[in-house]
Parts: sequence; C-alpha cells; structure tokens
Amino acid sequence: MKKEITVPRMGESISEATIGALLKQSGTWVQADDELLELETDKVNQVIYAPTSGIVNWQIKTDETVRIGDVLGYIEETEAPVKKEEPLKKEETRSPKPADEKSEKKNELSDAQTIVGARKTKEAFVEELKASPQKMASQVEKPAVPPPQEKSSSRPEARKKLSKVRKVIAERMLYAQATTASLTTFNEIDLAQVMLIRDRYKEAYLKEYGVKLGLMSFFVKAVVSALKEYPEINAYLDGDELVYREYYDIGIAVSTDKGVIVPVVRNCDQLGFSEIEKAIETFAQSARLGKISIDDLQGAGFTITNGGVFGSLLSTPILSPPQTGILGMHKIVKRPMVIEDQILIRPMMYVALTYDHRVIDGREAVSFLVHIKQCLEDPARLLLEI
Repeated sequence: MKKEITVPRMGESISEATIGALLKQSGTWVQADDELLELETDKVNQVIYAPTSGIVNWQIKTDETVRIGDVLGYIEETEAPVKKEEPLKKEETRSPKPADEKSEKKNELSDAQTIVGARKTKEAFVEELKASPQKMASQVEKPAVPPPQEKSSSRPEARKKLSKVRKVIAERMLYAQATTASLTTFNEIDLAQVMLIRDRYKEAYLKEYGVKLGLMSFFVKAVVSALKEYPEINAYLDGDELVYREYYDIGIAVSTDKGVIVPVVRNCDQLGFSEIEKAIETFAQSARLGKISIDDLQGAGFTITNGGVFGSLLSTPILSPPQTGILGMHKIVKRPMVIEDQILIRPMMYVALTYDHRVIDGREAVSFLVHIKQCLEDPARLLLEI
C-alpha cells in the first residue's frame, strides 16, 4: 500500500516552500517518524517525517518550489528487509618455499645492476674513493629546475546557492534600513551584582527548577520593566497611528547553521525567571534541530540579541520592523572602574539600543537604556518592580 508524502500547512502567511536537503534517497527503506527532507520557507526550515515504514520514492528534486498540499512522493509500505548472512570463505594457505641462496644473490646482483652508479664490488668502492673530487662532482646529476609557472588569469572560487532563510534575512535587513530612521545609543553595565547572585544560587536554582540561571532572564526582566516605563518603545507605526502593545512579547535571537531566527517568549511580564530560562532553552533546542513552529517566530514587540557569546565587544543591531527597538548585548570584560573614588576591577558589558527615531526621541531612548542599566546594577529593583 502506498502512503503519500505531502507539503503540510506551515502557518497562515506561508503558501509555498523550496525543497532543501533530501535526508533519505529514493529506494531507501525508512521507519515511521524518520526525517525525510527539509522544506525551506521564508521564515524557517521545516523537516518532513515519514508517515509510515517502507520504501520512499520521490517525485521532486532539490531546489524545486512546491505549494501547500503538493505531493512530494510516496512510501511503499513494507517490512524492514532482512539481511542474509554470507557463509565464511575458507582461507587458502600456502607454505613458503625455502629460499635458494644462489637465486637470492642473483636477484641482489640484478637489482644492483639496475641502479645507476651502484657499486658491484669492494674494489670498485676503493677506486671511487681514490677518484678526484672534480670527477666525482661531474658525475653528480644536477636537479632539473622546473620552468616558471604562468600566472593564472582567474583565482579559484566556489559558488553556493543562498537558502530561502538567508534570502529573507537579506531582504529584511535591507527593508529595515530603507524604511526606518534607525539610530543607536550605547551604555555600559556593571554586572557584578548579577554575577554574584548567579554564583551564589546557581546550584540551588538548578536543583529547584531544573534549569540554569542565565543572564538572559535578568535582561528580559529589565527590558520589561523599561518597556513599562517607556511604552513608545513597545509600540509600532500603523499608517499615521501609533499602536501601543499592552503585552510584553520579547524576541530572543538564536543563531543556527541556517541563519539567525528569533523565537518569541510570550507575556514575559507574567513569567518568573525560571519560566523565561526554560522557554529560551526549549526554543533554542527546537530552532537548532529545525523543529520550531512558524507561530513561535511571529509577533515580538521587542528583540534582544546577544553577540557576546561569539566574543563581540560592540555592535549596532538592526531593527526588525514593525518593532521600534532592539537591544544588543555584548561580551563581559573585566575592566578597572572608578567607584566611589576607588579603582576596582568590575565585570562590564557594553549594551546598544537601536531604535526608530520616527517614533522615539533620543531622550526616551537614552533613558530606556539607563533604566535597564539601573535594574541590572541593582537587581533588587527587579523584585520590587521599581
């Protein structure tokens, strides 16, 4: 019996996809729920799984464009093939014949005669030692010098077709630059208190909640607090109207081998630290496995991206319209800082806020970033919500 493999629904805004990697070739026996192929969409890649066990046969090729509901191929339902054990072959053994002493010497002599300049006897060796150095030098062959190589008119290059996700990332970056009045403001944050809390409670926290206490939950909570104080940064333009979001859905940028995607943690104002950490960890794992849903990538009101995990010291993140703000985190570096007239070594991080200047004035943007700085330098403010 044949079972069709079709393109599933992948979100309301997606009507077509591109065939990516074929993980199983035609004629291969697969088991139910095995990964068969990747579909590339303008938002994320989606893996198609085997609906049943059997032999897969494709009707499509890589890079082909397909639409929702199209038949990609089918599986001929069969049981797993049984491997037949081959009988062991008897090894043939031969006893080596005793070597003939004379034939060995003869072979050695013939081998020596084939080598140019080889000495046949002891007397020949003595005669060579008596020869003049000039004569010996004349007998030495000079190595051949290779002719100079001509310079190639072209350098070696390789071409690789852009994935659907990478094309969309490129288009969105250009769109953001062309349609927003982007501006970036910077500040630095002393993370000594946050690091102290993490070090003091990391074991108890992991035991209690089953997840590590990371930096991102502190930043998410600080961003929510700042968005409540400056609601314009949680708003978006719709024609000649400014729409204020009354919820706090934060996008967390995640790097994958296919590109950067931004899963959305919903209602962050209602979540505890552990719930935020668990949501981020789950999304990151799903994103890297290509199993994240389209709905999980839509609707963020603000984005946080952390280039510090790759060693970035400072950068200017790009907006993701219609959002009006994005926060860039960076590498933590110990630096000497003047605190109450004393020079102390502190774990410092540069942070960057890129914002749409059409909606947000510089005063609000700077104040927003200062609010985040205050929350993280004195984490008790997050608990007291001040």
